[in-house]
Amino acid sequence: MFWALEAGRVETRGLAFEQVVSDIQTLNEWALEGRLEVTAISAGAYPHVAERYLLLPHGASMGDGYGPIVVARQDVDLREVEIVVPGRLTTAYLVLRLALGEPRVRELSFDRILDEVRSGRADAGLLIHEGQLTYADAGLRKLLDLGAWWQTETGLPLPLGVNVARRDLERLDDVSAVLGEAIRVGLEHRDEALAYAERFGRGIDRETADRFVAMYVNELTTGYGERGRQAIEELFRRAGTTVEATYA
Repeated sequence: MFWALEAGRVETRGLAFEQVVSDIQTLNEWALEGRLEVTAISAGAYPHVAERYLLLPHGASMGDGYGPIVVARQDVDLREVEIVVPGRLTTAYLVLRLALGEPRVRELSFDRILDEVRSGRADAGLLIHEGQLTYADAGLRKLLDLGAWWQTETGLPLPLGVNVARRDLERLDDVSAVLGEAIRVGLEHRDEALAYAERFGRGIDRETADRFVAMYVNELTTGYGERGRQAIEELFRRAGTTVEATYA
């Protein structure tokens, strides 16, 4: 999306966009304060910020039969061991609780979890981002795929990340239209957009980056559609919240 904006490939309608890069748990915490006008957050965090933000109709990351995974060095009972998680506001943690009940957890930055498990400092870890593809290289094994579990339970994709806009934002329709167009243009020029996105990666190779992007940037990113909206509603229902998904 931001490649298209910075490359001047979309008409911005006189709007100025400033890119703020941070990890998803930090963005979730900032959203509790309403700090950013437009932000990515975890879908599981939306009920906590629904009074401040509206869901944008595009920009979502959904795993269709796959998602965050729990890994360990050996087979363990995940209901008996400590699991390192990337934040209590993440969708991954929410779905982990739906799958396992109330497991014993410890929070750690997402990019440190794989090494925490590999080193033996943690019994198991909940991996988001490219660790879902690289865990075997670290000698770890997958014990639970939350996206696969969710699809077996619901038949729906698992909504992980969403884009939201603050309710008090002026020209919200224009902001949404520009960002939606930027996503579409980025997908149409995938190689150029991916090369731009690699600047913000963590040293993973091009093939791994390409595979990971293909998993979560797809037709559901350009628009939820009926299936995506059903998935959001089902996630909120199972989380026990009465908050409705409200779209810009």
